[in-house]
Amino acid sequence: MRFLFTFLCLMSFLTAQEVKLPPKEQFHLFLLVGQSNMAGRGVVEEQDKTPHPRVLMLSKEGQWVPAVDPMHFDKPSVGVGLGKTFAQIVAEAKPGVTIGLIPCAVGGSPIDSWQPGVFYPPTKSYPWDDTVKRVGLALPAGTIKGILWHQGESDCKPELASAYAPKLHDLVKRLRELVKAPEVPFIAGQMGKFDDVPWTTEIVTVDKAHQELPKHVSKAAFVSAEGLKHKGDKIHFDAASYRELGKRYAEAFLKMADK
Repeated sequence: MRFLFTFLCLMSFLTAQEVKLPPKEQFHLFLLVGQSNMAGRGVVEEQDKTPHPRVLMLSKEGQWVPAVDPMHFDKPSVGVGLGKTFAQIVAEAKPGVTIGLIPCAVGGSPIDSWQPGVFYPPTKSYPWDDTVKRVGLALPAGTIKGILWHQGESDCKPELASAYAPKLHDLVKRLRELVKAPEVPFIAGQMGKFDDVPWTTEIVTVDKAHQELPKHVSKAAFVSAEGLKHKGDKIHFDAASYRELGKRYAEAFLKMADK
């Protein structure tokens, strides 16, 4: 057992060392931020473990490695998310570049936890501060091209929902300042619209903030979750829906990138 563990550690190290990065201009970086539906909770299948030759991710240890699910590491329940599908579609649309994903989502995190110095007890982490560190590791290697955001479920409460929109606008501004790109595309995804889960007034309020983001923030887009399904828990998308959501994020990004 000890030999097997050592062997797996060695293979992981070698894989990280063998990745050859392209020139900075051809290494397009995307920040993945939000809560559990960005991190992904879908069941991992073989296709999710098969890397694309031009899609990398920043590992938990801060190394560039082939992107496979699960990408995030916020909770033990992490699984398939939208990032890999998004990146593969963008890579195929742009043959001359390599895509680099920077996973930073934190399951359950309300938007208030995405502030400097704020500790989030359920994951024993600092969502904003940890993102700052990971962005600092990633940016020297590539060029930031987009920020992908999926969050809001934890703010669908009477005491939080009405204040969500201005907090989201402020977060977009701070994230763009962090990545040193004031006009980088920002894409917000819709929370699950499941047939068997009625929406409260608070969910409608937070959803409106997502939908109307492009009216208030330049270079922003909204991605619909219409027709997608949950994995049985009435909160998280199933694996097929995460892949479809990744496709929709990619379509939104490519539409903005072509303008």
